[in-house]
Amino acid sequence: MELIETAFTPWASLVGGLLIGLGTVLLMVVRGNVLGATGILAGFMTPSSSSDWAWRATIIAGMLSGPFALMLFTGHLPAIEVPVTKWMMILGGFIVGMGVTYGSGCTSGHGVCGMSRLSPRSITATLTFMLAAGITVYIIRHVIGG
Repeated sequence: MELIETAFTPWASLVGGLLIGLGTVLLMVVRGNVLGATGILAGFMTPSSSSDWAWRATIIAGMLSGPFALMLFTGHLPAIEVPVTKWMMILGGFIVGMGVTYGSGCTSGHGVCGMSRLSPRSITATLTFMLAAGITVYIIRHVIGG
């Protein structure tokens, strides 16, 4: 049985968190919008106006170009290891999509923006995300043996 090792990267995590926080604050100050990734993507797919589509497209382009910006500074793309099958990823995506729909948002919208606004719904949603993630990791690593 091979154990999955989780790398702890405090400096990269700190910089990433600061950039996410800065982006969140700028979007709220400049446009009055919440930085929720799934809401941005959904609005991009069905925009209410051309200006609504433009800011969403800009955010998505920034998210997609992030690894290439990192490559400019480090000389290499970030390593991506996916220790599950394609079908597990599809199932996981479906489950996350259902959760986002029924939970009225995703981890970025609730966890970053909603909790900073002290929204009871977002605090509850984030606690639920974290509890479900912890249980899932425990089951996969210690019960199933992945």
